[in-house]
Amino acid sequence: MHTRTLGQGLEVSAVGLGAMGMSMSYGPNPGSRDDMIAVLRGAVDLGVTFVDTAEVYGPYVNEELVGEALAPVRDQVVIATKFGWNIVDGRMQGTDSRPEQIRRVAEASLRRLGVETIDLFYQHRVDPAVPVEDVAGTVGELVAEGKVRHLGLSEAGAATIRRAHAVHPVTAVQSEYSLWTRDPEPEVLPTCAELGIGFVPFSPLGKGFLTGTVDASTTFAEGDIRHRVPRFTADNREANAALVARVRALAESRGATPGQVALAWLLAQQPWVVPIPGTRRLSRVQENADATTVALSADERAELDALAGTVGVAGNRYDDAGMAMVGL
Repeated sequence: MHTRTLGQGLEVSAVGLGAMGMSMSYGPNPGSRDDMIAVLRGAVDLGVTFVDTAEVYGPYVNEELVGEALAPVRDQVVIATKFGWNIVDGRMQGTDSRPEQIRRVAEASLRRLGVETIDLFYQHRVDPAVPVEDVAGTVGELVAEGKVRHLGLSEAGAATIRRAHAVHPVTAVQSEYSLWTRDPEPEVLPTCAELGIGFVPFSPLGKGFLTGTVDASTTFAEGDIRHRVPRFTADNREANAALVARVRALAESRGATPGQVALAWLLAQQPWVVPIPGTRRLSRVQENADATTVALSADERAELDALAGTVGVAGNRYDDAGMAMVGL
């Protein structure tokens, strides 16, 4: 797999791997812990060198899993993790990006990951109670101390990105971005282009919908996050099937899968865009990695660019509480 460069010269594989689903959000894991370690190590064998986790995934256990799995190949990978939540009795109780909390999380994440330095440390959500200048300054201090290499922001708005970057260089901004989630395009992507910041789309396959494996009849397991995502009600899945049908038709004409076309579209947006699809199966890691070989024509890109507007997307990507926390 070829590599791409985020901000500050951070080189990563063109497609990364989101590890969250190995510990939470998509119902019971079909594999064991050993199976997930095998997937993570297998991903590195396939050329994936960029792995995304967070303290809140589990919470905590996902970092431990990633740390154990990647210990033998630590020098080959870039590990990203995140801070910014107040976690009480295993549940998120709002945001907390106070400087002292950032430092506590950094130390705990270093222990769980079993590393000397966190490669990329994202603020998971903007904390309205803490100026982002204080956040960037604190992470900058951790960089100076050798405990962190790079600062990232997740789901931040353009103005916040600029304010943070003025204090300490932002290496990557992570937000949901895909064929059916185009929110970053008007302001965030141009800001990243101007400031030399990489962009990391999470849920690049629309939480599975853009793979063509989810439809109105799909039932989700207990604990699956899609139960509470408005876009995944049965009615909205039926309405959104038209978008996936167009993607599937293009994929079939190219001898690719719908998911590969969705990832190829993202990769074609900018050379500093690095999607991090999540999966619990090595076969899917291989499929996602192979998206780098799908070269879309200008006409195909234009057709895909227009889909969200011409076909439409039904339902928000988060519930009201979740939507209130993005773009700040």
